[in-house]
Amino acid sequence: MDELEVGIVRLLQSDARLSHRELARRLEVAPSTVQDRVRSLTRRGVIRGYHAAVDLGALGRGAEALVSVHLRHHQRGSYEAFRSAVGSWPEVLRLFVVSGEGDIVLHVAVQNTERLHAFLVDRLATRPEVARFQTSMVFQREENRVLEVLSEVG
Repeated sequence: MDELEVGIVRLLQSDARLSHRELARRLEVAPSTVQDRVRSLTRRGVIRGYHAAVDLGALGRGAEALVSVHLRHHQRGSYEAFRSAVGSWPEVLRLFVVSGEGDIVLHVAVQNTERLHAFLVDRLATRPEVARFQTSMVFQREENRVLEVLSEVG
């Protein structure tokens, strides 16, 4: 990536709603140049999409937890079956396949701790792939939405 592309990515991470015209103004280039570069970044998979930041509490999902899941069998089929089923559950915001103590970490958001308990006992614990799990409540969350873009420029 060159300096211009790095600038485009930085600005879009800060505000994905910036128009090509506004990006061009801030980067002091022609709008057509920005448009071509954004297309290129998208085609190359650098820019994968544009997302709205959502307040989970405002949506009535103020109880968040990280759930470390230990699978019963460490075979690809077990991972795939679990990921396929659990990844579509509305309570699951993110699913990470990890190394270390657990096999998979789920980021879960529900209305309250009673709903979390119901999710854990009635849904997660009933999956045949699950040997055990450990839950950590999230009390505060900070996000760094701007990934520092590394470039090979100057």
